[in-house]
Amino acid sequence: MSINNNGHSTPANLQVLFEDNHLIAVNKRVGDIVQGDKTRDAPLSEVVKQYLKAKYNKPGNVYLGVVHRLDRPTSGIVLFAKTSKALPRLNKMFAEGETKKTYWAVVKNAPPQESGTLTHWLVRNPKQNKSYAHPKEVPNSKKAVLDYKVIKRLDSYFLLEIDLKTGRHHQIRAQLASMGCFIKGDLKYGADRSNKDGGIHLHARNMTIVHPVKKEPITFLAPPPEDPVWNACLNG
Repeated sequence: MSINNNGHSTPANLQVLFEDNHLIAVNKRVGDIVQGDKTRDAPLSEVVKQYLKAKYNKPGNVYLGVVHRLDRPTSGIVLFAKTSKALPRLNKMFAEGETKKTYWAVVKNAPPQESGTLTHWLVRNPKQNKSYAHPKEVPNSKKAVLDYKVIKRLDSYFLLEIDLKTGRHHQIRAQLASMGCFIKGDLKYGADRSNKDGGIHLHARNMTIVHPVKKEPITFLAPPPEDPVWNACLNG
């Protein structure tokens, strides 16, 4: 257990970035699942519920609404709704693209340009749990758009900052792979080796929303995981 800024104990596997009466934002670890799935592993949503139950000494069930998800091998900001008032408003914001989400990705190869916009049409294959990027519209495809720029050069890798314009299944992973920029550790999308922790170097770094109740802009920032490559991204 650790102690957060409010003096309350927090589970060792939960890093709370922000909390008020309506929202809670946490920094998801590599390997955590946001919602329960067929693996039956304890999801992040349940960890947050237990944290809230203990913090507020709630005798009954804790309300927590899942607003969005991150892939299991990625890390970074995950936002939950603490009230039934906030959830539909947040759902609407995410569905209509009214949130600003910035990601960091560590890639092996340099992109063809220092910055640019990628536009593809993605086709999801549920059996493979993978999306395929096409340069033109094809049947059953969804348009995917992101902006990228190189913000740091490491000894063997490049750090890209990605401004996500649409929210598609495995969008960043598929789109970066399509231009030969394979994310470190992402075997599914072309990386040559896995990371020891089974994760990939893709991190939801920054998120800005309009508070669903107070109607004020609010920004969350999540530190990347502790490892030599991420640490090198932060240095200097």
